[in-house]
Amino acid sequence: MWLFKKKADKELERVFWELQMNLENNYKDLAIAAYREAEQLMEQKKKSNDLSQKEYKKYKRQLAEYSKKMEHYNHTNVSNFLKERY
Repeated sequence: MWLFKKKADKELERVFWELQMNLENNYKDLAIAAYREAEQLMEQKKKSNDLSQKEYKKYKRQLAEYSKKMEHYNHTNVSNFLKERY
């Protein structure tokens, strides 16, 4: 029933939406920045207990999917870039 569904974290949803849009438009630098922002925001919300363990795992899986999408860029190997930076 929709009355009992927990509202999604709007700030995290915005960052993931921004990441998705940047990937779809092939804006690599902006996608990397949004990925980094999403990762930092997730960790911050986890530490402050604003994000449950279940939600954290959901967002972590979503972030892993985006990471896989980003590694197949032709002229920039984003996966290696992310591994070097983090």
